[in-house]
Amino acid sequence: MPGERTLEELKAETQARADRNGYPLIGLKPAEVREALARLKTLDRDEWAASWSIIGDRYMASAETARVSSRAQADQDYLAAWHYYSFARWPVPNSPGKAKAYEKALEAYLAHARLLDPPLEVIRIPYESTTIVGYVRVPKATVRVPFVIAIAGLDSRKEEMVERFAPFTQQGVGVLALDSPGTGQSPVKAGPGAEQTLVRAIDYLWQRPDVDHTRVALYGGSFGAYWSTILAVIEKGRLCGVVAQSGPVHDSYRRDRTMALAQNREYLFDYVPAQLFTYESAGTLESLADTREKMSLETLGLLGQPMAPMLVIAGALDTQVPISEVDLLMRSGDTPKDLWIHPRGGHMGRDAKEWADPVIFRRVTMPWLLRALGVLAG
Repeated sequence: MPGERTLEELKAETQARADRNGYPLIGLKPAEVREALARLKTLDRDEWAASWSIIGDRYMASAETARVSSRAQADQDYLAAWHYYSFARWPVPNSPGKAKAYEKALEAYLAHARLLDPPLEVIRIPYESTTIVGYVRVPKATVRVPFVIAIAGLDSRKEEMVERFAPFTQQGVGVLALDSPGTGQSPVKAGPGAEQTLVRAIDYLWQRPDVDHTRVALYGGSFGAYWSTILAVIEKGRLCGVVAQSGPVHDSYRRDRTMALAQNREYLFDYVPAQLFTYESAGTLESLADTREKMSLETLGLLGQPMAPMLVIAGALDTQVPISEVDLLMRSGDTPKDLWIHPRGGHMGRDAKEWADPVIFRRVTMPWLLRALGVLAG
């Protein structure tokens, strides 16, 4: 597709991100990234999946061997396998090889999850004729605990969310991790009304006897932040705080921006195919533009509505979600919001030096959510 990186450009950018442990290669070893890239001769999706899966297979075999003698080593290897399988299916499983890599990523992550303490619970919530799949971790407690719901983005998954939010369980906070509509194991494609799957997940929390219903907060990153912003409105009464990190609001969904998605160089590769895979009735770029226009929060009439308390995180240099979205969101409605903007940050507020994704999470996102939940003093 015109505007996409060539193979050599993709190799160079992928290695550069791996060398600085940058998204979406966080957790991958630079030497092993170099090995996988060296095998690539084309941009074929199945070839991509196969090259990264070779390393994932190696770690899975090592984990199975280590499981007998060293639980810690097996756990470390399962996590490594999950990282490589996840990148093998990245950004979306839109070929047979990538679909197989995604299956292996789930297998590797759940093998790791069986070794967690507190344990990870795979939940299956009935939704119409399908099922919503999520992950729950609950700290050991004799009382009802606060909860944070974490919604993944366009190319991240609930596995990343439950892993990233693991430190919350050490603070006495439970975690529910979900895929965004149209991604992962979500039962619906993205489109107007798809947030009802997430509403149903909140309903599920209200049915659990171990949840403190007065202290439930929500996080969404990138595409997940679109959904978290909607939920800040329609679930205002059930959420004590919402984080929206670089979420599309209105300008991102303009037709001219959709038609220019292939020109974006901040996204590593396959930006348009990832969108086509995620949205309902999006077989062509034109139909994708039609669907995305309908999803504008301004068009849906949500921007002027009262919202739950919010933290909005953004980068002033974001080329995927323009900074104009932040201005629009902050000026809308009558609910005061907190704001964290990195003037030199790109998407998610990240940069290539001081403010990597884990740093923003540790220094900005996590403290705000803990305060909203009443775990830390404000």
